[in-house]
Amino acid sequence: MSSAPDPSWPMTGPAPERGPAAPVTRPAADAPIPSLPIRAPELDDAQRLAFGAAFASGGDLYDAVRPAYPDAAVDFLLPDGARDAVDLGAGTGILTLQLAARGMSTTAVDPSADMLAQLHLKSAASTTLRASAEDTGLPDASFDVATCAQAWHWVDVPRASAETARILRPGGRLGLIWNQLDVTVPWVHRLSRIMHAGDVHRPEFVPAVGPEFSGLESLQMRWEQPVTPEHLIDLAKSRSYYLRAGAETRARVEGNLVWYLHEHLELQPGQDLGLPYYTHAWRAHRP
Repeated sequence: MSSAPDPSWPMTGPAPERGPAAPVTRPAADAPIPSLPIRAPELDDAQRLAFGAAFASGGDLYDAVRPAYPDAAVDFLLPDGARDAVDLGAGTGILTLQLAARGMSTTAVDPSADMLAQLHLKSAASTTLRASAEDTGLPDASFDVATCAQAWHWVDVPRASAETARILRPGGRLGLIWNQLDVTVPWVHRLSRIMHAGDVHRPEFVPAVGPEFSGLESLQMRWEQPVTPEHLIDLAKSRSYYLRAGAETRARVEGNLVWYLHEHLELQPGQDLGLPYYTHAWRAHRP
């Protein structure tokens, strides 16, 4: 057995195959968690840009390992009769395709050409636009709903809110959604620390939105994604911490994960297990 990994992992913080699924097995629990929830640091503009820039490449891996969103949570975001949707910070179009599957005309906006290229590989039906949520360049009052999945924490909230309100029709809706690791489960809590994961569940978190929107409501649901140990290692490689790191740090993260998954938890290569998530969704409307 190899020695234990670096004990100084910092505690950080901010689907379904694609669709919720029951777990096959679950690793044994570690020691009780001393303090939850994990809180994310506040990011200034320079930090936000640096973290976001990490996703300029790696779209194929991101698309392969990141889960989609439960149908009930997606439906919660959408107003009745919505026809036109813009997905801000769309990435590889995971949510965009779920919107399109509901018969909506979709526009995917993201600053990363690499991420948007993955959406083109899956579907040519959605319009793609390389731009930021703060400055889309889209026409006024063009959409019934604007969504932002797994990305609102990267935006400048006042500017993104004002821009979103501008491109929404009167009465339009802003829908925000995150898949968050359920770190109330001890083995997932430790996994999140090794991966330096920011998408961990914080029950008290409420996203900031600009004064252009009112009536903020939320929906929360828990589910599990079927994964393997290899999937979990790839999941770590899709995160901004790993993508921004140098070769030495990347090797340390991978070594720590191999030790934790295969020696500490004694998982076998290719073993099926369930990774527990919370999906937390919010919606607000433009009066």
